[in-house]
Amino acid sequence: MNFVRYRKPVFLFSGIIVALSILFLIVPGLNLGVDFTGGTILERQTAQNVTTDQVRRIMDEATPGLDLSGSVVQILDKPNEFMIRTRELRNADIIAIDQAFDAQLGSLVELRTDVVGPVIGQELVRNALIAIIVSALGILAYISWRFEYRFATVAVVCLLHDVLIVLGFFAITGREVNSPFVASVLTVLGYSINNTIVVFDRIRENMRLTRKQGYEVLVNNSLNQTLTRSLNTSITTLLVIVMLVIFGGSAIGDFATALLIGVLSGTYSSLFVAGPLWMTWMERKK
Repeated sequence: MNFVRYRKPVFLFSGIIVALSILFLIVPGLNLGVDFTGGTILERQTAQNVTTDQVRRIMDEATPGLDLSGSVVQILDKPNEFMIRTRELRNADIIAIDQAFDAQLGSLVELRTDVVGPVIGQELVRNALIAIIVSALGILAYISWRFEYRFATVAVVCLLHDVLIVLGFFAITGREVNSPFVASVLTVLGYSINNTIVVFDRIRENMRLTRKQGYEVLVNNSLNQTLTRSLNTSITTLLVIVMLVIFGGSAIGDFATALLIGVLSGTYSSLFVAGPLWMTWMERKK
């Protein structure tokens, strides 16, 4: 397969996708969860099966002085279990809501109660950004040491490409961004760089064995030699992630979705972006 032949439309396609992702990050932006913005998470179990409208009505009746219109209500794996994400509530408000649930739905069981202040949310945002930046710098330093700076720079560009696509997808779909999402982004970084390094290692080996062939032949041969390995790894990984998306439930749904988009993007960038981008740089240098 001639990967390099399609490099210009691939670069154009990737550029458009990344530009749209950046645009979606500005408008409408990410739907930051309680972990980052501060607020209250309530997970409850009742004797009766419930609906989201029923939960909202009971909450409004229990706290007439509060505006809870922005609350997010999700039914969990069982129809009598639900989760509420809402503004930061006082203990008295939580007790009033629980009493209303117990009175109208019966046998209330408290599964989880998290109250996150805005200061803690800002600290989580800062720590998440630091984790991603430190990971990128560490990857850049390691690949520069093991290979060379051009390989390292292209690898980091591909990582940013994959992360921006995941962020853009979550921005346009309005999915919640929380602490597990940060873990999924770091996982995508590790998966993507692993695929890219396999390709670059093959390119480096072929450069030593066949010094006279041009860069286009070199990159195409290297990509085709690693194609089976890349596809087998991606397909087996995707099978597991798809099962998590389908059967994982609401608790890990966003985490699994981020992994799914990231693995697809990482496979694409490793095969179609990394090698041709390095080749373009080397040809211009020459």
